[in-house]
Amino acid sequence: MRIVLASQSPSRAAILRAGGVEPVLAPANVDERAIEAALGPAAPEDIVAALACAKAEKVASSYPDDLVIGGDSMLLLDGELQGKPLTAEATVARWQAQAGRRAELLTGHCLIADGRRHVETSRTVIYFAQASEDDIAAYAASGEPLQCAGAFTLEALGGWFIDRIEGDPSSVIGLSLPVVRRAIYSSGWNVSDFWAQAQQ
Repeated sequence: MRIVLASQSPSRAAILRAGGVEPVLAPANVDERAIEAALGPAAPEDIVAALACAKAEKVASSYPDDLVIGGDSMLLLDGELQGKPLTAEATVARWQAQAGRRAELLTGHCLIADGRRHVETSRTVIYFAQASEDDIAAYAASGEPLQCAGAFTLEALGGWFIDRIEGDPSSVIGLSLPVVRRAIYSSGWNVSDFWAQAQQ
């Protein structure tokens, strides 16, 4: 039994590696906008969970004997979900809107093993710093936040501009270890069963 990560996120892989697991990387390419459109009006936590499940389900059939993890994160600000900004201009605009404010990062998880699914969304409160305009511009120009939900990281340059969080820090980075632990336990294994395994 191996842990398969249905994601191309280096941050999610790094969380698992720091936790003693070398995951099999099997990024799932799904049309996120189409999935959101098919859901119609839905609660924000249901949207990120649906995206996580779409990724896990796409990969699970190729790894029937393993534990497959799909994840998706978005920032909830003013009742609207914010995904990856993708451009420096969008990053600057996002930070101008969220600097000095409070928002929630929602991270959907879907773990599939032995045909069973564990679906859970974690919520972490983020308090953004009142970053200066020059720092916002420099952060956007660095390229780091362009592919990050909420246009920030906690573990790298973006850490300068987060005053505090309330909740699970690993979830903010991209994958909640407490959620993964609960899924592993519900499947009848121990977390330590996956430590230091040589993955193929």
